[in-house]
Amino acid sequence: MQRRSLLALPFLATAARAQEVFPSRPMRFVVPFAAGGNTDAMARLYGAFISRRLGQPVVVENRTGAAGAIGTEAVVRSRPDGYTMLLGSPGSIINGPLLTAQPRFDPLADLTPVAMLGQVPLVIITRPALPIRTLAELVRYSREHPQGVSIGTSGIGGAHHLPLELFKAATGANLVHVPFRGGGATLPDFLAGNLDGTLIELSTVVDLHKDGRGRILGVASPARSPLLPEIPTFIEQGFPGFLAASFVALFAPAGTPEGVLATVQRVMAEATQDPEVKARMRGFGADLATPEELTTPGMQAFLRSEREKAQRAIGIAGLKPE
Repeated sequence: MQRRSLLALPFLATAARAQEVFPSRPMRFVVPFAAGGNTDAMARLYGAFISRRLGQPVVVENRTGAAGAIGTEAVVRSRPDGYTMLLGSPGSIINGPLLTAQPRFDPLADLTPVAMLGQVPLVIITRPALPIRTLAELVRYSREHPQGVSIGTSGIGGAHHLPLELFKAATGANLVHVPFRGGGATLPDFLAGNLDGTLIELSTVVDLHKDGRGRILGVASPARSPLLPEIPTFIEQGFPGFLAASFVALFAPAGTPEGVLATVQRVMAEATQDPEVKARMRGFGADLATPEELTTPGMQAFLRSEREKAQRAIGIAGLKPE
């Protein structure tokens, strides 16, 4: 009996090693928003790349509801084995939890950031009929008109609203916030002339700018966008350090093994060098991740900074958790 047990040891060790190989079955990327947006598009782009590299399917699952909280919580409660990961963004990871009186989870504690996929910079676009061509002119024009300039965003406390409050505080601009249910929902009123402008992702309004139905005044990114190289950044226009973007990042449940995270991070780094991925990301108007943002410590530092910025904007706007 003892001899048979000893003979079985090599086979058991081999089986254990086989079980440790990651991934050995399909992975699941949970997108807490509806299909069709930037988060969903990036999930499918990177998921396809990871699938090719690791030899396992990556299934994108859209679990919508509660401004991203339902899908996020599903990942928080999932097994920390690397097979279920979240595509997180400012609303679901930063702003939503800060504005929830009794949050059911803490994304920064209950999730481990794996890597950044990309950031789509925000812009301010105004009606072409307005005599405004720069951010300085926007500030001056808004102060000269008692009714101010109406600016639509994706909603109170959302990823577009908080940067607007920071811009108002920095400039004293008389910008009247008009909240909608999602950034895209601002566009019909903007195009109908019911809104003076909107603060929104660059990729959403590039075509409006190019065909003259809107005028982008500035891009809130570190450098000019290749999609519209003629449009200066906020920083170039005299607003130092003003950066605002909708990020999309990959998260795993807290406690996921470091080896699993390292495997995914290695492939993510390869993706940022892939010509097809780079071309698609440029089409989204997105900035690729930096080397630091492809690591857990780098992402943790980024998220701390984003939360501090959001907390400051929430205080300025006088928003209270509900």
